[in-house]
Amino acid sequence: MMLTRHSRLSRAFAELAASRSAAVGLAIILFWVFVAAAAPVISPYGPTEMHDARLEAPSLQHWLGTDHLARDVMSRLFWGTRVVVALAPVSVLLGILMAAPLGLLSGYVGGRLDMLIMRGVDILMSFPTLLIYILIIVTFGPSIAVVVISISLGSIPPITRIIRSLVMDVRTKDYVSAARLRGERRRYILLREILPNVSGPIVVDATIRIGYAIMAIGALGFLGLGIPPPTPDWGGMINEGRQWIFAMPWTVLAPAAALSSMVVGLNLLADGMRENAQAR
Repeated sequence: MMLTRHSRLSRAFAELAASRSAAVGLAIILFWVFVAAAAPVISPYGPTEMHDARLEAPSLQHWLGTDHLARDVMSRLFWGTRVVVALAPVSVLLGILMAAPLGLLSGYVGGRLDMLIMRGVDILMSFPTLLIYILIIVTFGPSIAVVVISISLGSIPPITRIIRSLVMDVRTKDYVSAARLRGERRRYILLREILPNVSGPIVVDATIRIGYAIMAIGALGFLGLGIPPPTPDWGGMINEGRQWIFAMPWTVLAPAAALSSMVVGLNLLADGMRENAQAR
């Protein structure tokens, strides 16, 4: 069993390495994951440590300068990576766990249940996603848990629609019909026959959706509704440095470039995964 899992993992990495876009995207993501894991070691200073000079230009002591509170920008950038790397995948995973039962049942059962679920999804999708985030965070107050829950809830409608469409495409396949003829229960058919055969597109969509979650975390931080200070947050760093963007651009450009590179890396990885799936 261990050898089988190891061989599958090796084959998956080999397929990603064969795709140039996937390889570049994976390299970018692994770089930021390494930064997040090694932040306590590679950061020259603490994320909240204050120094003598405010808004100091980049130097040998402060490679990306200091911010308006004399904190080292590079150190805060490194520590802020932990927020993105941890919260974005968790938010998407929670959204998938909540949306999957709805999408599976809606696509497989159909009829009134499908109509009921889809009308609810349509109502939720009629509201701007950012507005949903803001309403939830303003109601319960900004915190890590509230940010994760708001992003998860906002991702349920589109994920439900995607899973429903995938299930409707495979529910008429021969292996599903054979399971029905064997007298298998609905739960068995959904979890053992249908879900494994639609998991590939769900994983690709989840990879792209993590990028959306990163942008959402950045947007909420920029609006002052993200992770409460003094915890470093890329969106919050951009918001704090925007009033000095022309005089001291590094306070904004560094976190903005980091956020953009992470999203680009995820999109490249998703493109490569999609290409590999189509080539099979």
